Amino acid sequence: MITISLCMITKNEEDVIERCINSVKEAVDEIIIVDTGSTDKTVEKVRQYDIVKVYDFKWVDDFAKARNYSFSKATKDYILWLDADDILFPEDKDKLIQLKSNLDSSIDSVTMTYIYARDAQGNPTVSLRRNRLVKREKNYQWFGRIHEYIDVRGKVMNSDITVSHFRNKPHGSRNLEIFEKMKEENVVFTPRDMYYYANELKDNGRLDEAIKMYKQFIDTNQGWVEDVKGACTRIADCYSYKGDEKNEFIYMLKSLEYDIPRPDICCRIAYKFMQENNFLAAIFWYKAAIESKPDADNMAIWDPSTYTWIPYLQMCVCYSNLGQYEVANMYNEKAAEYVPSHSSVLHNREFFKDKI
Repeated sequence: MITISLCMITKNEEDVIERCINSVKEAVDEIIIVDTGSTDKTVEKVRQYDIVKVYDFKWVDDFAKARNYSFSKATKDYILWLDADDILFPEDKDKLIQLKSNLDSSIDSVTMTYIYARDAQGNPTVSLRRNRLVKREKNYQWFGRIHEYIDVRGKVMNSDITVSHFRNKPHGSRNLEIFEKMKEENVVFTPRDMYYYANELKDNGRLDEAIKMYKQFIDTNQGWVEDVKGACTRIADCYSYKGDEKNEFIYMLKSLEYDIPRPDICCRIAYKFMQENNFLAAIFWYKAAIESKPDADNMAIWDPSTYTWIPYLQMCVCYSNLGQYEVANMYNEKAAEYVPSHSSVLHNREFFKDKI
């Protein structure tokens, strides 16, 4: 059986840190807490656990440095990393315990699904796969001051374990400020930096600057293809917020230049055709959205609703407008498999009682 060190960096996480630790403590052998300057009761709360070791780290606006420091303090066979507002549900903790007992020691990294956001019904709206459990002796390093990543190489296993994120703080300007400081220091941005800087500009309402930075990122021809497609969709978002429908549609279509279309873009193109009452074209693109479901090893960020219940529900509407009520009802029931209590699903069922 392997042993596991859980490594975390914290700052003012008193509201969530116990929830996180309690969700995973039975599955790990030690917990490394690197605190970057908490002024609340975070450190006091983590010290109550015998399994926890606490280290202080002076914050230098560099997440990779803090995470690398936490990894340097680990002593077990493998390192698991989490954020304070992450948890493992009981079934996922049990899966991790089982993995711990059975993991082939030749595995260098284990990926887990990361559900970053959910809707009111608990359905995932932002999901991705990340390297979560890595072999300590490989000395994998984190890179990037902000939106950091582990440079993993070797034998990777995709697990069915899910880490769930429950954000307890609003999206602020901290990340943007770090990027702005990098600019002031004349740091050369990597294509990845450019993409995530553009994301922060967009999220902070600086749309014109975001569009410019996304375009610069695309023009490098060096970005990861999933990020390039993501940049196109986000440019489309920016133009949508600006009320520029022409350029919004141009960048929806531009994403098709690079690879298999993303399901979210397929849904957006389909919706445009729906608004024009071109229901056959809309159906084509909604079916494409479902067929564009990502492979299990795809590490990009996804909204699962765009290849599950949304296209099914919208095809229900399309076929209903075409007078094909039995087909429409079938798609409504497919949507219900994902969102059984959705108001549209329930409304449609009542509607079809008089039509079928």
